[in-house]
Amino acid sequence: MSNQISALTRRRFLKLSSAAAALTAMPLSLSFAAATKAQAGLQLYTLREWMTVSVPGTLKLVAGVGYKEVEFAGYFGHSAKTISTLLKEEGISAPSAHMPLTDFQKSVNQVIDTAKQLGHKYVVIPYLTPEQRGPSIDVYKQLAENMQRWGEACRKENITLAYHNHDFEFNKTDGEIPFDVLLNNTDANNVSFELDLYWVVKARHDPLTLFKQHPGRFKLFHVKDMDKQGNFADVGTGIIDFAEIFDHAQQAGVEHQFVERDQTQDKLATITQGYQALEKILRR
Repeated sequence: MSNQISALTRRRFLKLSSAAAALTAMPLSLSFAAATKAQAGLQLYTLREWMTVSVPGTLKLVAGVGYKEVEFAGYFGHSAKTISTLLKEEGISAPSAHMPLTDFQKSVNQVIDTAKQLGHKYVVIPYLTPEQRGPSIDVYKQLAENMQRWGEACRKENITLAYHNHDFEFNKTDGEIPFDVLLNNTDANNVSFELDLYWVVKARHDPLTLFKQHPGRFKLFHVKDMDKQGNFADVGTGIIDFAEIFDHAQQAGVEHQFVERDQTQDKLATITQGYQALEKILRR
């Protein structure tokens, strides 16, 4: 196991999974869950170390906290059939999944097939490695062209391709902002965006301005908070004004929102705090 998971022994993880099972057995009035249209989702990258230990246990724990939606970032050696069964057992749906750029380059049809098996409505390009970014803005122009083609193939199967940002897409390259290139050189019918709110703020850009400039393009949010020093924080404990952002959710076009924290020392506290904070915002 990695150093990050060293504090969480296998025994403790299994105990947490048992606790989650007890939570999911409670009457609805005693659990966190709320049967409403807008759901607080969780990006499972937050729990990637737990997923390497036990995918079934992790999903049970997530359901116990109250989440009804998850976004995958890898299946950890499990088949689509197995994952689908686990989701059904826990009463969770997975409307979205992160798929590496290389998967699209290898076979967009395989990406689509996997998404259809698991009920994903969105497939998301999550990250560009430094090598994939390249030194020229032409790299992003070519990526936009590829995304347009992949997005059209996805749309024909009632799946939407999306792109997830970090902060590097906002750094000018050859006098242009790569994120603008991706937005302006793709068709809204074929390509959407998953706006990572932390990384937008980290890049010193305003999400509300993006919504105004590109209404309806941001079908997915990553709800990730920032402390005063600019580091990751549990949702609702940092400086990002999520309430104001969600006041403009209709303009943004958002359909699903996923709590995420890239690194955290207490994963259970992070996902519980994130769930409660996001639910509070959604239920205003």
